[in-house]
Amino acid sequence: MDFCNMPDKLYHESIELISQGRAVLEDLQDWGFETWSPAAEVELPICSAAQSVAASSPATCRSETLAELALRIKDCGLCPLGEQRQNLVFGVGNPRAELVLVGEAPGREEDKKGVPFVGEAGRLLDRILFAMGLSRQDVYICNVIKCRPPSNRDPQPEEIATCEAFLKSQLAAIRPRIIIALGRFAAQTLLQTKKPIGRLRGHWQTYQGIALMPTFHPAYLLRNPAGKRDVWEDMKLVMQRLKSGE
Repeated sequence: MDFCNMPDKLYHESIELISQGRAVLEDLQDWGFETWSPAAEVELPICSAAQSVAASSPATCRSETLAELALRIKDCGLCPLGEQRQNLVFGVGNPRAELVLVGEAPGREEDKKGVPFVGEAGRLLDRILFAMGLSRQDVYICNVIKCRPPSNRDPQPEEIATCEAFLKSQLAAIRPRIIIALGRFAAQTLLQTKKPIGRLRGHWQTYQGIALMPTFHPAYLLRNPAGKRDVWEDMKLVMQRLKSGE
């Protein structure tokens, strides 16, 4: 506070208030209060998975942050996949992204680098995002399964049960508006259906209360380039929803 340029009346009033405050502190000390400070901010406990996704839950807990979750599961050994991985592939991107893209599981290159969607399929995904006016820094990219299954086989039920809980925690931390499920496995797992991806794609669904658009996996598009037209139609629906604010 600049006392030098303060009007005399305000100066004297300020000095009086300071004196009164000092007197109050002295009285508190006389009464046995050795120190006094404003109420400390209470650190809420981390929500359970069920509490994290319940929109009506009271503010008695908080969602686990991505950094906390990544630290908690970095040495995960809850299923056999952890015994043979090179790297746990957690996820990359904007921790406050409106759009989250979810694939199946890491492949060989992802396992080596610890980053989802690298290699040729990852480059195609980057081009899709670019066409949408986005980049990896704008979205968040992860997989249902965080460790590579042997020979890229489909994950088993116990592996899904373990890792889907981590995905739910990621989504609770990010709070996106839209999820894109990339490929058959991701879409069928999140939607708990056996419908083929060809029937699922192009139709809005929900997962954990979040709008979800299933579409073909970039690896599928490398084998079947004709599917790019369908994926672009799906992405246009996603872009419209992002712009509409729904």
